[in-house]
Amino acid sequence: MNTETKTLNVQQDTLTEPATERTRESRVFIPRTDIFETEDKITLLMDMPGVDPNNIDIKLEENVLKINGYANIEEPEGYSLMHAEYEMGDYERTFRLSDKIDMEKIEATFINGTLKLILPKAKSALPQKIEIKIR
Repeated sequence: MNTETKTLNVQQDTLTEPATERTRESRVFIPRTDIFETEDKITLLMDMPGVDPNNIDIKLEENVLKINGYANIEEPEGYSLMHAEYEMGDYERTFRLSDKIDMEKIEATFINGTLKLILPKAKSALPQKIEIKIR
């Protein structure tokens, strides 16, 4: 697919330094995201391990879709951490959407640490079949 026809701009960084001061002491990650496109929609699959679905905030403002996920890090009671290979932190990701997305019909589900966003394309962005008139 031609890059000029893409309807979504994607950030490439994996770790972000926020431009504003945060009230939580935790690292902020840009979650890895798979993006799939079909004729009528774009689907985003975003990994957010350790995040409770109630701690996800999705906002759409002026064609900017902003996703925040807040992980609550809990150590098991009575244990002390001896070795850690997995970093925990919050997640932030922003996408600028084109007018080709029907922003009124965006859907979000969260299953087993993966956020799924479905962005349906606007009717004006869908391919149209032109009938041939025979005279």
